[in-house]
Amino acid sequence: MGGMSLFHWLIVIIVVLIVFGPSRLPNLGKSLGQAIRGFKKGLDETTDGLDGEETRKEAPQRLESAERVVKEEVKQSTKEEA
Repeated sequence: MGGMSLFHWLIVIIVVLIVFGPSRLPNLGKSLGQAIRGFKKGLDETTDGLDGEETRKEAPQRLESAERVVKEEVKQSTKEEA
């Protein structure tokens, strides 16, 4: 019930061919591959940044620093609007 059968995949392929046409499929595949690769790279960088005990200790400090910056930016933008 949750999986897709061969029949469902054939319907999806036919719809994609009708919508995008056979000439645009290589570019579509390339763009999709680049998007997936970029997503995986960003995910890996994020998880690499969270590894190690030192990073875990620094995380609250970075969060507080970012919070201060955001608060200052909000104050500046509200002053400029007034």
